[in-house]
Amino acid sequence: MIESDAMFVPTLLQTGGEAPLLALFAGIVTIVLLLVVLDLPAFVSLVIAGFVVGIVAPSIPFAEVPAEFATAFGDGMAGIGIPILMAAIIGKAMVESGAANRIVRGFTSLFGDDNMEISLFSSSFFMSIPVFFDNVFYLLAPLARSARSRQGENYTLFIVAVGAAGVVTHGFVPPTPGPLLAVEEFGANLGETIAIGLMVGLPTALISGLGYGYWINRRLNIPLRDAMGTTVEELEEQNEVPTSALPGVFESLLPILLAVVLVTADTGVTTFLGEDAAVASVTGFFGDPNLALTVAAMAAAITYYRMSDIDSDTFSDELTDALKSGGNIAAITAAGGAFGVMIEAAGAGEYIASSLEQVGLGLLVTAWLIAAGVRLVQGSATVAIVTTAGIMAPLASGLDVNLAYLVMSIGAGASFCSWYNDSGFWIVKEIGGLTQAETLKTWTVATTLIGISGLLSTLIFSSILPLA
Repeated sequence: MIESDAMFVPTLLQTGGEAPLLALFAGIVTIVLLLVVLDLPAFVSLVIAGFVVGIVAPSIPFAEVPAEFATAFGDGMAGIGIPILMAAIIGKAMVESGAANRIVRGFTSLFGDDNMEISLFSSSFFMSIPVFFDNVFYLLAPLARSARSRQGENYTLFIVAVGAAGVVTHGFVPPTPGPLLAVEEFGANLGETIAIGLMVGLPTALISGLGYGYWINRRLNIPLRDAMGTTVEELEEQNEVPTSALPGVFESLLPILLAVVLVTADTGVTTFLGEDAAVASVTGFFGDPNLALTVAAMAAAITYYRMSDIDSDTFSDELTDALKSGGNIAAITAAGGAFGVMIEAAGAGEYIASSLEQVGLGLLVTAWLIAAGVRLVQGSATVAIVTTAGIMAPLASGLDVNLAYLVMSIGAGASFCSWYNDSGFWIVKEIGGLTQAETLKTWTVATTLIGISGLLSTLIFSSILPLA
């Protein structure tokens, strides 16, 4: 494991107190050179960039750099490997069976052709309260793709609406892990934090999701591409199928409902009854994302097999193709996360956080700056929240507004500017079928707006309704 005082191979870059910043700079230059200039595969580029950060960082023993990256990659794969692979099956099965198309048609009949983005936005906003953002994106991406295939436009809007809405509630509203930890760290009231999180989060999501989504959608037309084991032709073929030949609405929604209900049950039990509650062992088993997504994938696959006229061998081959696509996505996502871990291990986040702590601004703005700085350099929103909460906890008693606003400020900062070192960037790019440039123009800008508008919303509401 990484030791801050370990022996290391000295280099010119590993001298002086600003070595963490040099490691960060080396990582950024490497990733831009490999990904943007040389156009190497994302996985290869991220691995090499991670090695470069480790070589430059004095806190990582030179001989252990490859092993440290591999450990971080393995830890990342352990967290997202099975969910992403199962998400690939869900996406393939929901498209091929017509389930995704049926849900889109249901939304259209309920809200109208011109309001599909409202349906996707609302679904993502509320689903991401109990369910991790990445799992929500896995479930809603097939719907966004089907909606784009059916309408022939607005894919940029759909992606931004789903992404921004999910990020906001994931970062602002307990009981997702980051905000929940901050609540416990500050001794804030959980119910008040949930209410304030929704109050601050809704305008933030509207600005960064629908507001920016409408604006960028008029300027950037993202085409449909083959992704998640499904081709554009397969999506288009589903549009010609009559509704009577598609699965029912409940059966179509079942994979999403199963995943959300299972995870939500576990979240609710641990939040309100505690991890030691008798039922927690049961909900903990069924609510684990690895199992919940597996159950959802099996429900989607059963519908696919029932609605298709293919034999069992062909059915197995189709799912295997989906898993191949999912494996590539999982590898890239885990490598992106590991790149962020190496930057964190280099101490760049702590260096920036300690520097910003001395700025002397108000507590809410200071907390935002620290969280945004940590998020920007190491990628993980949860790590940014945890780090900032620990720094701000001794100062929280000096706040003259409800402590929940401090949680909001940190959540806004921790959501700021997702780029190459964030696994979420690669999830959106690969599962959404976007290019790097398209992901930067949509996802990265949207998360930047979330950080800024989230801080402004926090400051405005804390002035109007301090609730101290």
